[in-house]
Amino acid sequence: MKKLFATLVLILCLSMVSPASATFHQSSENMTKISSEQSPPLEELAIMDSPIQNLDLIYAGEMVHTIKSEASPSNAPEIKVGYSKREIDLLARLVRAEAEIEPFRGKIAVACVVLNRVASPTFPDTIKEVIYQKNQFQPVMNGKINQPTDEESIQAVHAAINEQRNLAGDSLFFYNPDIATSRWLDSRATTLVIGNHVFKK
Repeated sequence: MKKLFATLVLILCLSMVSPASATFHQSSENMTKISSEQSPPLEELAIMDSPIQNLDLIYAGEMVHTIKSEASPSNAPEIKVGYSKREIDLLARLVRAEAEIEPFRGKIAVACVVLNRVASPTFPDTIKEVIYQKNQFQPVMNGKINQPTDEESIQAVHAAINEQRNLAGDSLFFYNPDIATSRWLDSRATTLVIGNHVFKK
């Protein structure tokens, strides 16, 4: 009799838990599908898929996925995609401040250098940390990084993240040798020259 009662209690408990588990499982699948198809901010995911309430349990940071480009050589750095709007805006502001008078390809290459640094073990792991690393970019030191960006710089950043990701090769630095006050980059290997900027690795 006790075994029968225990079995009935177990069946009853399982029948009550299953729908909740199924709902959570379905909700998790929805989150994964939405994330992979659109990569919206987590706040939007919470609105689109309301059963998930605690965003910290889903992902405690930016949605960034690491991939390797099929077109890139095997030794190319890993590429991080899925950057937030804030990161894209910050990178575009740096591009405008560093390369406002440069050709469009030059703007893309400047963005690529920052992305190469993010992918490199020698530099910090995020766009923000790379850009604000001490004594790395003149616009951060003189405050021009705080000025709004323009449409062409935003387009250059999108190109650098996507189809033009390898434009600057493995460059980690760039400078204008005509106006540079420090000459330490002169001795590093040149990867390409676009406009007034010389890119180095």
